[in-house]
Amino acid sequence: MQFTGFLWFVLMLLPLVFLQRLLHREVQVVLLLITRNRQLTIGLFSVLFFPGVFLHELSHFLMAKILGVRTREFSLIPQSLSDGRVRMGYVEIEQTDIIRDSLIGLAPLIAGTSFVAYAGIYQMQVHTLWNVLREGQIGLFWMGIGLLPSVPDFYLWFYFTFAISSTMLPSESDRHAWLPLGLWIGGLLLLAFFAGAGGWMLANIAPVLDDFLFSVALLFGLSNIVHVVLLFPFYVFHRLLSHVMKVDVAH
Repeated sequence: MQFTGFLWFVLMLLPLVFLQRLLHREVQVVLLLITRNRQLTIGLFSVLFFPGVFLHELSHFLMAKILGVRTREFSLIPQSLSDGRVRMGYVEIEQTDIIRDSLIGLAPLIAGTSFVAYAGIYQMQVHTLWNVLREGQIGLFWMGIGLLPSVPDFYLWFYFTFAISSTMLPSESDRHAWLPLGLWIGGLLLLAFFAGAGGWMLANIAPVLDDFLFSVALLFGLSNIVHVVLLFPFYVFHRLLSHVMKVDVAH
């Protein structure tokens, strides 16, 4: 069996991690060149990504409530950390077992990809473009790209997709329980395989999982496209401002 869904999942996830960090850096540099004030830059950056930060933290909070885990503080106010990074928001959640901790950490990705799917399919109609491209109608595909801005409220949904897809990846603290959970799942799969269930899993579970990962990969791909579309103008504006102002900001 070919695990094409898993392969596309990895191929779309890796550039998304890179593009998200790169775009965030370029946005911060442009804002800092314009304002020349670090605190104001943090404030404007937070406002720009507020829809994504709000959904990110809200998804943590709601998942914790659904799973019966107690929460404490909830904040959407950006804070500068001692290592120079900026914490856009946070939810203090009581630590529990690795399964619930993992699900709470995964919540922003679930909420984010769900929103990207809704915005892409039902609001920006990109599924039509995907079907056209899959059928090899390149000319019609580019015609559809040109018509996208005429979709009602396209720019609003494009902005929401950008802000949410750019903040939906779980942070390092969100992923703290993933390794032990992954080891447990891996151990259980090995036991099932040696017990003789390997063939059944490959025939019944693997295809469903592979299709699911391929669907998620498509959503990551849409997020990558959004990031690339915005990265280029921000980079050009960054270089232009640096040239005009005779100053640059160290990355």
